[in-house]
Amino acid sequence: MNRTTLSLIAGTTALAAVTAVAALATPSASGTPAPGAAAQLPVQRTGLLCPAPSVSDIADTTYTSFTPVTQGAPSSGKAQLQAAPEQSADGTQPSKGKGKSGKKSTADLPALTPKAPGTPVTGDTSGADTPALIGTADGKFAPGWTVQETTEIAAGTGRGLQGVTCTPADTEFWFPGASTAASRTDYVHLTNPDDSAAVVDVELYGKNGAIKSPLGENLTVKPHSSEPILLSTLTDERQDDLTVHVSVRSGRVGATVQALDDKSGGDWLAAAADPAGSLVLPGIPKDATDVRLIAFTPGDADADLKIRLASPDGLITPAGNEELHVKSGMTTSADLGPLTRGEAGSLVLTPTDQSVPVVAALRVVRGKGANQETAFIPATAPVGARATAADNSAKNTTLALTAPTATAKVKVTASAGSDGGTAVTKTYTIKAGTTQDIDAPVPSGAKGTYALTIEPLTATPLYASRTLTSSDPSGFTVQTLPNDRGLVSVPRTSEDLSILQK
Repeated sequence: MNRTTLSLIAGTTALAAVTAVAALATPSASGTPAPGAAAQLPVQRTGLLCPAPSVSDIADTTYTSFTPVTQGAPSSGKAQLQAAPEQSADGTQPSKGKGKSGKKSTADLPALTPKAPGTPVTGDTSGADTPALIGTADGKFAPGWTVQETTEIAAGTGRGLQGVTCTPADTEFWFPGASTAASRTDYVHLTNPDDSAAVVDVELYGKNGAIKSPLGENLTVKPHSSEPILLSTLTDERQDDLTVHVSVRSGRVGATVQALDDKSGGDWLAAAADPAGSLVLPGIPKDATDVRLIAFTPGDADADLKIRLASPDGLITPAGNEELHVKSGMTTSADLGPLTRGEAGSLVLTPTDQSVPVVAALRVVRGKGANQETAFIPATAPVGARATAADNSAKNTTLALTAPTATAKVKVTASAGSDGGTAVTKTYTIKAGTTQDIDAPVPSGAKGTYALTIEPLTATPLYASRTLTSSDPSGFTVQTLPNDRGLVSVPRTSEDLSILQK
């Protein structure tokens, strides 16, 4: 290519770049009006990753797929889930669509293909052979697409109800609340949705700081596959409370921790919100018999946190647990006991002085003795424009809403049922500093399970979580409800070629 051609290309590229800048620029001296505020438009494509639900032969799992009705979404589209087989020791994978026993996988169930937004669809599977799933949705099914994975195990390690909301791929995850204690069997599930391999580091931080773990470095997750890593194989140290940091060197993965206990059941530990100076952990069940706070600060400075409980009557300070000192790089925990004492509650953590980024989660126990069950509540982001929770029923669902700083109004919609019914909407007011277990709406003539969509009507921060209970009196699982990523900000632009004259 000669110099003249190169010069022409360079000049054309520069002109295009300047024009693009001009389109987003502030008003010019010629009086050209400024572009309007960014528009909130429906996303066009969504990806979700669901971990393999269980290694138990007596596990029963239900998947629920739901997309809320979104104004401005396209009229066509599709949503589907496909198997991501577990990666074997030699790097090979079992044939897609079948598990170890040759049974039909959940990815092949036609019920997991939704017909229209606004109505959930469900699919069931059982046993230990169900693989991780890689999901994609586009067009009308993409905005706010949510998939819930709920598993019930009658006996054995991790018995009880386990639930997880399938998540998008990312490059960094924090999991305060994991463990390598003798009674715990904790796995971090890594799922790669892409066509190229991902390289991942899994770092562990205990009460004395970073735990040397060469086996957690440079882990390769092959394309379209999933790998569960037993945390106790990464270190010989046995610690009750760990913070797991998953960082991706190349590619991206979905990551979730499955925490199973020999005596007190188990659940999924979802990734905590990004490190921040103030955190909210919403929706502690009112009948919780024990609550444990686990926190970690990844920075160079220690963090001093004020602990408060957002109760139905306002913010209160738990006696004997007014503050928590978190040393830099070390996992710190505090036993808060039966914190809620029969009332709805959420934990609110704020800096006592200097704001230092922290990640945190709660380990919550219901029941006593042999009937204990465990779930986790990580710190979460606000609901934002909208949040969605699938797989609800009138008798077994509790929706908790928290407004830590100012009064919030919120609209909650119960979708049509998976087997019939009509959507119902109610509006609620959550007073400043309180948590409310609301009497959530139920679809008219509801049949099957339904989804709840939460839409704040005020600009004040609102946090939410959903608790599911099982037929077992103590069985439960909690999912926090951050923004469902259904809308994206798109700047409004206009041409202003006058900038070329400057």
